[in-house]
Amino acid sequence: MLTAGVVVVSSPAHAAAPAVRIIKIYYDSPGSPDYGGNRSLNGEYIQLRNMTRKAINLKGWTVRDDTKRKDHIYTFKNFILKPGKIVTLRTGKGKDTSTTVYWGRSGGTFAYIWNQVRDTAYLRDPSGRLVDKCSYNSARHDYKICWPR
Repeated sequence: MLTAGVVVVSSPAHAAAPAVRIIKIYYDSPGSPDYGGNRSLNGEYIQLRNMTRKAINLKGWTVRDDTKRKDHIYTFKNFILKPGKIVTLRTGKGKDTSTTVYWGRSGGTFAYIWNQVRDTAYLRDPSGRLVDKCSYNSARHDYKICWPR
C-alpha cells in the first residue's frame, strides 16, 4: 500500500502460541480392555505442558474428548502449572499431586475416556475458548505425540 510516498507493508497476523499445550495422549492403556480396573484406567492419560515462563492456574480449564457426554469433561480445580512443567491427567482414581491429577473415573469398560482407535482431545480455558486440540486415528499405536507437531 502506498500512502503519501511511504510504502506500508502489512504482514498477516499470526496467532499467539497457546500458553498450555496438549503434548501427549496415551489412549490404549497396557492390557486394555481389561474391564476398567483402576490400574488400566490410570494407564490412559493426557499430558499438558505450560509453554510460558509464568505459572498458570488451571482452575476452570477443561479437557474433553470428542463425545458430547458431560461425564467426559474434566474440569481442573485450583491447580498451579509451573513454567515449562507438565501435568498428567489420568483417567482413573488416585491422589492428586503437583504433577499428576486424576479424573476419578471407575465402573468397568465404560469408564475409559479415550477411544482405542480415534478420538480428539480438546483443551479449553475457563471462558470456554479452545486453547489446543489433538486428534489421533490409529489402531497401530498406543499413544499420540501431539507436540511438537
